[in-house]
Amino acid sequence: MKSLSAIGAPPGSEWRRGDALIGRESEPSQARSSGVSAKLVSVDGGRRLAGRSHRRVARVASVLLALLASGCTSEDAPPGTSGDQGPGSGTGGDGGTGGDGGTGGDGGTGGDGGTGGDGGTGGDGGTGGAGGDGGAGGTDPDSSVAPNKNPQFRWFEYEGKDPVYQEFTAGEGEYSNPILAGFYPDPSLCRVGEDYYLVNSSFSYFPGVPIFHSRDLVHWTQLGHVLDRPSQLDLDSQAISEGIFAPSIRYHDGVFYMVTTLVGGGGNFFVTATDPAGPWSDPIWLNSVDGIDPSFFFDDDGKAYVVNNGPPAGASLYDGHRALWIQEFDVATQKMVGPRSVIVDGGVDISKKPIWIEGPHVFKVDGTYYLIAAEGGTGDQHSEVVFRSASVTGPYEPYAGNPILTQRHLDRNRPFPVTSTGHADFVQLPNGDWWSVFLGTRPYEGDLYNTGRETFLMPVRWVDGWPVITAGTETVPYVHDAPALPPQPAPATPTSGNFTYRDDFDGDELAPAWNFIRTPVEQWHDLTVSPGWLTLKARPAHLGRREQPSFVGRRQQHGWASASTAMKYLPSAPGDAAGLVAFQNDDFYYFLGVTLADGKPVIQLQKKAGSSANGEPQVIASAPLDLSAGAPIHLKIEAQGPAYSFSYAREPGAWVSLLEEVDGKILSTQQAGGFVGTYIGLYAYTEQP
Repeated sequence: MKSLSAIGAPPGSEWRRGDALIGRESEPSQARSSGVSAKLVSVDGGRRLAGRSHRRVARVASVLLALLASGCTSEDAPPGTSGDQGPGSGTGGDGGTGGDGGTGGDGGTGGDGGTGGDGGTGGDGGTGGAGGDGGAGGTDPDSSVAPNKNPQFRWFEYEGKDPVYQEFTAGEGEYSNPILAGFYPDPSLCRVGEDYYLVNSSFSYFPGVPIFHSRDLVHWTQLGHVLDRPSQLDLDSQAISEGIFAPSIRYHDGVFYMVTTLVGGGGNFFVTATDPAGPWSDPIWLNSVDGIDPSFFFDDDGKAYVVNNGPPAGASLYDGHRALWIQEFDVATQKMVGPRSVIVDGGVDISKKPIWIEGPHVFKVDGTYYLIAAEGGTGDQHSEVVFRSASVTGPYEPYAGNPILTQRHLDRNRPFPVTSTGHADFVQLPNGDWWSVFLGTRPYEGDLYNTGRETFLMPVRWVDGWPVITAGTETVPYVHDAPALPPQPAPATPTSGNFTYRDDFDGDELAPAWNFIRTPVEQWHDLTVSPGWLTLKARPAHLGRREQPSFVGRRQQHGWASASTAMKYLPSAPGDAAGLVAFQNDDFYYFLGVTLADGKPVIQLQKKAGSSANGEPQVIASAPLDLSAGAPIHLKIEAQGPAYSFSYAREPGAWVSLLEEVDGKILSTQQAGGFVGTYIGLYAYTEQP
């Protein structure tokens, strides 16, 4: 099988932007924002990237030396310090609020006398001087209380420690499954020369549709998101499991196409780009195409088609009865043309009442058209099936050996099971090999998993002219031989195996792994007001109310994991709250953070598990908290499969348990419902903005 399908350019072609080859692993321009900064501590136990920015240390040192050497007034303040007025040595005005640790001076009462304003909060510890009316001026950023209800977060650290990776470790020439751990469902990919691009569903998280790049199908770097502007994606009031379903990415004649469905919104649409890192166009709506899961197919005769899931042509015969439709698409006018027709009714065998035929893709191999699709629903009965035809519009015959991928008939109690496999996409390598990405889940018990549906990789073999991924009792492996592609270095932000990730919030923008709940309606997060801190504006938008809360989170990517942060915060009114959240959807989450009880600060654990009469979470643990010392409070959530533990610390590493082994099953997709996985994120709320 040597013919390249219409999903990419011919073998040997390259994608370039100007004179530069796009997407090389070594190119720093792969991330959308050059200001993004995140720190990787270790991958499978091995250190790979150092901690803090040397650039910041240099700036702090230069400021200190300048002040010690000459005494700085407001007129000759070095870059990054603040000088309102004041003769005399180092009056410093607002005490070095700017830059990365300006000092507040050592004497004199002139000006503001080293009061510091936000003095020296930036950087890694500028000091505030010894003289004047200094007060708290210029104190170390790790030892001052926020002056208002907007919390500041110094860092966030995530550690994944799944036992399966102690049992199965990828060696040289091998890779670990899943290749994208955590909530990365419905993968679709395309090849352009030596570069591979992959997208996933994002539902009601914003930005939408994460896009990744790889050159070996194993190591993936996130370029950003396809839908990163409010003009592209309005998720107002959407349920978490509405929003963006099953994107498909294809490349044709110098243009990338991403087509998807906005469930609960406007329906099916596509966007285009000449650079996969963006910018992508605003949506072009396919108003005549109903249903979900559209996918483009570009034939070698110049014609193009959209294939998708829709209702059957006649009356539905049973619950879950769906059909696959095809219609021609005019590339020049970007409109659907000609009649729509059903190419699969129900599934492989409608007499057996197959359910939820969806996620279709069409490929052409040696003159034959192949149609692959998911069947059986997204739970443990999920599968992938294949049909073929001599004509793109059918009729299509099913493979007698269907399904070509499933794990539904295997023992659920086997060690480290991978289940619910399906929703696949194919890609052909330059040497003619075929590979598939697909979704699967890793339950910790029965059909319970909190990590959502993840992206797996396996080879496709051809049997009597049919593509097959697994057959019989074959299991999806955790370790497999890598594709026949030049191996690439591991990405700075890992996506597979056990790893530790740290973000010190010292960039200009959030790293692309972070997401918001629904589309932001205002700017409520900031990385510049206090450099080295993530500041969240507390707003009266609450978790659980289909609002757009001040929440920024990243995926829980392991069943066994911990997430921690250091937060500077002082609640000032009843209802004020800020902290760390394990969030599944609006009705199922845990909040660990600081709030007020009887007018005094407390550390509190709140639980929401289903809709309640007033829609409010339940307080399940609380302890008094003395914030007078001014140091940040450290918060930690630890997942151990079905159990979660919550702790806090006033000194680094001195953890105090607030509540241990709480029911984590409420964060599973099975109990919470819907299609997403758990996020762990930072959150702020106030009733009185």
